[in-house]
Amino acid sequence: MHRLLEDFAQENALRDVNPGVKILLGLASILLCISSPGPVTPLFIAVSLSAATVGLARIPPRFYARLLLVPASFAVMSIAVILFLTGGGAVLVSIPLPIFTLTVTTGGANLAFLLVARVLGGMCSLFFISLTTPMTDIFTIMQRLRFPTVFIDLAMLIYRFIFVVIDEAGQIYRSQRMRLGYGTFSESIRSFGMLAGALFLRTWESGEHLVRAMDARCYDGRFGLPDEAPPVSPTWALGVVLYLGLVAGISWTTATITLC
Repeated sequence: MHRLLEDFAQENALRDVNPGVKILLGLASILLCISSPGPVTPLFIAVSLSAATVGLARIPPRFYARLLLVPASFAVMSIAVILFLTGGGAVLVSIPLPIFTLTVTTGGANLAFLLVARVLGGMCSLFFISLTTPMTDIFTIMQRLRFPTVFIDLAMLIYRFIFVVIDEAGQIYRSQRMRLGYGTFSESIRSFGMLAGALFLRTWESGEHLVRAMDARCYDGRFGLPDEAPPVSPTWALGVVLYLGLVAGISWTTATITLC
């Protein structure tokens, strides 16, 4: 069984830090990445929060690197479009083709590099939250912030059924593999279709079982959430404030720095 993000969130070294502090750090870093006019600030956030996630939270570096490959792949595809289709400035590279000519200008290169930096900074901030803060703590914070009860309950149900679907799909897939259901390409297509159909039916049945279990426990339309959280550490609070102030200062002083 592959370990999921929730497993690391429950077992990381920052588990006992107040979740509000960690969420504030991650969300503020995302906002600073988006609003930064230059690439230096998002790159600094990406490096610093990656170091905090791997060093302080003790997340395995190999797992973290594989996790970053997912947004990096999407960023590369976006960069290819922006790099060649965004004009402005001097021409850096010109690639003649039979029908048209692809050119890379300084404006396109600067915009593509800024996009990469923002993607890395934003995703490292998001991974810091998801790898150090369990979803139960996030739901508790949402409840304290007076989010609508219906919204929180739906989010909890959806989150619960993510793991139901993963578990059911894993069981069906392993059964098919034991029966050589993926030996050839045609058998793989047929097995995948059967997996999708069986998965739909079994998750539907799991949903009906959950409704009956809730009714048997006198469900009154609202899920209970633990209202306990570690106290806010003055050291952590001061550290977060100083870090965000440092990032804001870097954003202001490096606003005009570009790649070329």
